[in-house]
Amino acid sequence: MRRRLLMSGALLGLGLLSGVYVWARQDVQSVPTHRFFHVQLGAGETQPVSGRLILFAMDATTAKAQSKDGKVTEVDANPFEPTGASIAAENIDRLAPGQTVDIDVDKLAFPAAWSKLPAGDYVVQAVLDVHHDYNYSGRDAGDIVSKVATVHLPGNDIATLTLDETLPSVDPWTPPAIMPKTWLPAFDEAHKTSQLVDFVSPSLSAFWGRPVHMLGRVLLPPGYDASSSKHYPTVYFTHGFGGNIDRFSRFMAYVEGAMTSGQMPPMIWVFLDESSPTGTHEFADSVNNGPWGQALTTELIPYLESHYHMDANAKGRFLNGHSSGGWATLWLQTRYPAVFGGTWSTSPDPSDFHDFTGPDLYAPHANVYRKPDGTPWPLVRDKGKVIGSFEQFAKMERVLGSYGGQLASFEWVFSPRGKDGRPEQMFDRDTGDVDPAVVAYWRDHYDIAYRLQHNWPALKPDLDGKIHLYVGTADTFYLDGAAHRLKAVLDGLHAHTEFQFIPGRTHFDLYKIGDDPYGLLKQISWDMYAVARPDSKLKPGMNQSP
Repeated sequence: MRRRLLMSGALLGLGLLSGVYVWARQDVQSVPTHRFFHVQLGAGETQPVSGRLILFAMDATTAKAQSKDGKVTEVDANPFEPTGASIAAENIDRLAPGQTVDIDVDKLAFPAAWSKLPAGDYVVQAVLDVHHDYNYSGRDAGDIVSKVATVHLPGNDIATLTLDETLPSVDPWTPPAIMPKTWLPAFDEAHKTSQLVDFVSPSLSAFWGRPVHMLGRVLLPPGYDASSSKHYPTVYFTHGFGGNIDRFSRFMAYVEGAMTSGQMPPMIWVFLDESSPTGTHEFADSVNNGPWGQALTTELIPYLESHYHMDANAKGRFLNGHSSGGWATLWLQTRYPAVFGGTWSTSPDPSDFHDFTGPDLYAPHANVYRKPDGTPWPLVRDKGKVIGSFEQFAKMERVLGSYGGQLASFEWVFSPRGKDGRPEQMFDRDTGDVDPAVVAYWRDHYDIAYRLQHNWPALKPDLDGKIHLYVGTADTFYLDGAAHRLKAVLDGLHAHTEFQFIPGRTHFDLYKIGDDPYGLLKQISWDMYAVARPDSKLKPGMNQSP
């Protein structure tokens, strides 16, 4: 459950808000009742642009204290400090070079209208989100930003921000600054030897009426020889919310290095991109996103198995994913139990909707903003401290845009399609009230615990013993609650499962063992290998080359 994807051009310009006015600078009159800003497209741009225009403001003293050398070069939202910045936004369908748009920062704002901000100096920045994907990937290539300006609020003047910098693309194979230098050889090797998967799915293309690409990267084990007859078990890994095809490199470098050094067994790893213009599709078959599970299991996997020396049987196909990827892999294993030999899902999104990061969606008069006693439902915590509520998260997401947000992403996966062609909302964004009819649809189609409880006799022969789940007891998004409920359901069915609730671990350090940030992954990989090669004498640290 993080933020951040690339918006399909088919969705650009949808849902544009009214009330956006463009004029020449000399036409400005007196300051209106609402707080307004002027945002101008720099003369350096050569073509009209469109997108979601987002303004960010932060108390200047606070921003300078948080910056390097007291120089503020960027003002942005932070889901882990939801009220740290004030945000306002409007969609615009055309802005020409030299023109100015009038942005009412009271109209759609978070956490409140800007006219209500305490008097003082603020640093302000404007961003034109040209792909409508800010909720998923934040500012990215092609977005146009202004320089940071300092303004005094409230004030008699209307400040002008000029969009004059188009953000460049970033090479995904540039080593991250936080990457240990010892990883660099493996990083370079993963870059050199991994192979891009770009598969046009017939079923998804038929659903959308245009070519839909399934993307991924294949990482082959050391010594892989396409001319030999040797086959390998295959791990299908998918990322969490905010990931995409360009954000696998660090993880791939770790797997490459660990296999080369013998700390992980030789397997083929397929890193699957589950990002979409609506968030993460989670490889679910959805009336809104299309048949992603069907496409994976009946199209992409057979294609890959025809091109690589994969085991091509359930005992040699494994699933691993974290967060939204954890839910996706748990879903795939329980929905297609005969296809895969086991899932090792970590910190999955809610698998029992009696605990949807806290709120019980099935409770009478359920509300995701307020508990029955009226106190806020928390959503984000750190070291025992609540740092964000469900309401704050939802309302910030609403201002940042209609597409790609985490909560809206759930609705694109789980909800029935509404009369307007968009998924029906599970809860009212103003009040937090849950729609029981929508939740009933969620339950019948995507509540994993409910599905297992009601279909266990049919699922057991192909599924028993294949579910492995890991989550921290201090999970940042309270995902341990749903995991406990899923375990209780499976225990009641006398299913053979493995659940590990790792003391003190959060959403972001779950894999860490000692000084090894991905130590848990090594353990998981050997557990997988033992299923595929039960008679193998290969042990960690042994030379794996042929």
